[in-house]
Amino acid sequence: MKTPKMILFDYGQTLAAERKFDGIKGTEAVLQYAIRNKYHLSAEQVQAKASELNQELGRFDPKTRHLLQIEIPNTMFTPYLYESLGIEIGLGNSEIDTIFWDAAAPGEPTKGIEDFLKFLKEKGIRTGVISNIAYAPAVVSERINRLLPDNGFEFILTSSNYIFRKPNQRIFELALEKAQLPPEEVWYVGDQYECDVKGSSRAGLFPVWYIGAIDLPYSGDETVLTVTEWEELRRRIENG
Repeated sequence: MKTPKMILFDYGQTLAAERKFDGIKGTEAVLQYAIRNKYHLSAEQVQAKASELNQELGRFDPKTRHLLQIEIPNTMFTPYLYESLGIEIGLGNSEIDTIFWDAAAPGEPTKGIEDFLKFLKEKGIRTGVISNIAYAPAVVSERINRLLPDNGFEFILTSSNYIFRKPNQRIFELALEKAQLPPEEVWYVGDQYECDVKGSSRAGLFPVWYIGAIDLPYSGDETVLTVTEWEELRRRIENG
């Protein structure tokens, strides 16, 4: 197995494990900054509307999310949600994203990722991130850099900033252009089979399926390098 010149990572349940998403908690936190709530709506009522819109748009359904290959960023979704309900929030879109996300789904580094990133840095293997995510790019970068302050990532690409969602090849091609590397010299590590494993493979990268933090049913694929902990991947690289 040839040592890669660069490894690209997914964010959620790969670099960081997030607690079970609680949209009501997130909305409660945001509503504390409401300067107008025309209909006196509760967080539960606002979140019910958000769920209705998300279902209509096909967002976030784990069974079909890989079919949605164009991102609808929160900078578009959130203003519509609140303003259509007669609510005015005294914050900018990125501030709303931060407050909502921190309350709805706090994150922490996956076990061993800091040591693995340090190993890659010492080995001279470059790193970066490609994430399917609706939060504002600056908000995503802030969280990753806060959770992993010594990460060394050359870039953090988000679908919220670049339109395309994995498994669409275009976002992988963008990363390769930024890295100035051919796909056969780059690995991609992620937890989601359709988006991360199959998507990166179709783009010519070497896929690694990291399942150490997933809470979804897992069915194996013997054709794919699958790891449950970062130390296992480190040994694979060291042993060639």
